[in-house]
Amino acid sequence: MKAFKKYIKKYWLSFSAAVMFLTLEAICDLLQPTIIAKIIDEGVANRDIDFVLKNGGVMLLVTACGAVAASMRSILASITSQHFGAELRFDLFKKIQSLSFKNLDQFDRASLITRLTNDVTQVQIFVNGLMRVFVKSPLLAIGGLIMAARLNLHLAVVLAVVVPLVAIFIMINLRLGFPLFGKVQKALDGVNSVIREYLSGVRVVKAFNRFDVEIDKFTKVNNQFKDSSIAASRLMSVFSPAIMLTVNLGIVVVIWLGGLGVESGDIQVGHIIAFINYMTQILFSLMMISMVFNMFVRARASAGRIGEVFSQESRQSWTKEAFTQNIQKGRIDFEDVSFSYEDSGSEQVLQHINLTILPGETVGIIGSTGSGKSTLVGLIPRFYDAVQGTVKVGGEDVTQINPKNLREEIAFVPQKNILFTGSVADNIRWGKEDAAESDIEEAAKIAGAHDFIFTKPEGYGTAIGQGGVNFSGGQKQRISIARALVKKPEILILDDSTSAVDVTTEAKIKEGLRKYAQGLTCILIAQRITSIIDADKIVVLDQGRIAGVGTHRELIKDCQVYQEIYRSQIGKEVSVHGEGTSAAE
Repeated sequence: MKAFKKYIKKYWLSFSAAVMFLTLEAICDLLQPTIIAKIIDEGVANRDIDFVLKNGGVMLLVTACGAVAASMRSILASITSQHFGAELRFDLFKKIQSLSFKNLDQFDRASLITRLTNDVTQVQIFVNGLMRVFVKSPLLAIGGLIMAARLNLHLAVVLAVVVPLVAIFIMINLRLGFPLFGKVQKALDGVNSVIREYLSGVRVVKAFNRFDVEIDKFTKVNNQFKDSSIAASRLMSVFSPAIMLTVNLGIVVVIWLGGLGVESGDIQVGHIIAFINYMTQILFSLMMISMVFNMFVRARASAGRIGEVFSQESRQSWTKEAFTQNIQKGRIDFEDVSFSYEDSGSEQVLQHINLTILPGETVGIIGSTGSGKSTLVGLIPRFYDAVQGTVKVGGEDVTQINPKNLREEIAFVPQKNILFTGSVADNIRWGKEDAAESDIEEAAKIAGAHDFIFTKPEGYGTAIGQGGVNFSGGQKQRISIARALVKKPEILILDDSTSAVDVTTEAKIKEGLRKYAQGLTCILIAQRITSIIDADKIVVLDQGRIAGVGTHRELIKDCQVYQEIYRSQIGKEVSVHGEGTSAAE
């Protein structure tokens, strides 16, 4: 509930106005049976047509007032709930954006999508219902009880038995239903997760003809969702008929007792008709209250899941908005840095890293898969925080700088290249919103992307399909590099971002970068040793530790891990002088 205080403060006035019109509508509904009773008992019984017409006119006026109130209530409810839903969804999206990767790793991505869509919708529907029928139902029930008791206190004894029984049913319903609807939402997460995974890897599924496997996976989670929904619906379906049966039995008792009262002359016919009308209103109200609680159970489960996201506090804090000194622009220091993705005490991905990268240096990072290369560079723009030691950029601890301003100094090309819906130019402008066309073309030329973009009929205006489906892997990599270059950063990080291009194209990109990157700190992560062989400095990682740092000649002479990588890729033995010799010699 804490997460929703903001919306209560903002929308209480329009909500109260809707409830006010709802109350007026309920009062008009409650007056109808009493007016009918008067018309029957006084007008019809005495054959007084003037009385009938006069009270009939009052009845029409009350009905008209109720209709106007209902229309106003409906308009206010729709506007308020839609604004609330849109703002809640927007705030939830902003919250997710503000969280660190460490926070986000606690949630499955499909679960976050469900929370942004289905869960917000459930809460929005409940809020809308509160202003439409959910508040009206208790008003009608309580008002019906009062009006019925005023008509005949003896018949009201029936209500004193029926209402507590219905209240018990509703409480049992609420107690048993909440955990079931929580399971329904989790099952929906599972469905979304499988769909998301399938759509992301649909090409692989088709290539390996694994449709049956995906169908089985989807069938399993879909059946789990179905079973959870049926279990929840089955429970709900038991209580509604039970409530209806209880109230209808009450109406039967009223008719029976009323008939006896009419025979003895103690009760008037109009009173019985009015009492039955009130009983019907109470029946309708109690049924609606039961539905309210059903909706409340769903909304409560969804609100809890939304609250889980809002309750997350980003684990990243800072004391400075920007760098206080710029004399070491582009310098990077790792001082006894260790890191693990889980909490401290778990297996460390990086262990006691000590490394200095000077401004303007081109540094290559190489190592076997899982050695911690991507994790290491991910600490520079502060995607994660080190669990031990200090990472410095420009001579300052990255944990002290606002991540937004820190990342302004850094351009990052991730291992998995992501292109967004829009034109090629739009995607390159992600690096710099106000980049001129000349800047875009220059960046594309350096990245080796200009030629293939230029051959497209619409050039830089070519629309990119979802995820860049209409471009090859190498083309997507080059567009991603151009996106980073147009930013003109102090530090450029390329995380294995030329793996999908041929050696000739890679050589052209490196040549372009060499000219572009003068004075720029450039970090290249690579699987191919040829990609970083001419770097100013090469860092060799092995199982989260630095196995060696130096130039190619120094490492080929002194670093065993580097020698093994060289032999496996180049196919040559390493001589004592540090030169490669053919294995066949």
